[in-house]
Amino acid sequence: MHSHWGEAIHLLCGKEFTQSSQLNKHQFVHSDKKPFKCSDCGKNFKSTGDLLRHQPTHTGERPFSCTVCGKRFTNSSQLSEHQRVHTGERPFICSECGMRFIRSRSLISLQLVHTDKRPFKCADCDKSFKCKRELLSHQSTHTEKRPFTCSACGMEFTVSCNLLKHQRTHTGEKPFVCPMCGKGFIQLSQLNKHQLVHTDKRPFKCSDCGKNFKNTRNLLTHQRIHTRRGHSAAPCVGRVSLG
Repeated sequence: MHSHWGEAIHLLCGKEFTQSSQLNKHQFVHSDKKPFKCSDCGKNFKSTGDLLRHQPTHTGERPFSCTVCGKRFTNSSQLSEHQRVHTGERPFICSECGMRFIRSRSLISLQLVHTDKRPFKCADCDKSFKCKRELLSHQSTHTEKRPFTCSACGMEFTVSCNLLKHQRTHTGEKPFVCPMCGKGFIQLSQLNKHQLVHTDKRPFKCSDCGKNFKNTRNLLTHQRIHTRRGHSAAPCVGRVSLG
């Protein structure tokens, strides 16, 4: 911490605060400490703001409503994030490939694609994943518990977000709409992948030959060329369809 002319500056990130108490609260962002505990479920949070945003999940209260589609949310930040689906605003930009996102967590997930980092580790088998969603899906292989059940078909899920995505296959809801062509998608990740169709960006690079692709599926299909040949030094021939 460094103070200058009534301002408190965090040395790790350079963020400035007018009061030292604000800096003290901010420092939890850079640590693993979560001192604020939910009295209902025991979950811990880094700030009182995070705790307050979490608590309505126990009451079911959703006081914030979207004026465009009527969807309701537990807090104003969720509403603001959702409204970008309608406006097309994508304020989070990847410095590696230029892809833009509605949510900061989507940007963080993509940035891991550009690296070999797998920070989410399974406590049962030590397998590692690039995002928390992949870890949660994987953990279902270690347990038979599937507490989230679809009321339409009875299919069971380990996490609520997977149930929500599945339910859209029954309702036909496609809340994520491409601002370029109007095509709708069940999941935000599907929209993000689709939008590359409208650009010349090819952010997924083959580590063997350097060839670039618009999505991971085409990259994985291409990499079989190197596997079939038995060695990675072989030159690439042919082109993987981007259709």
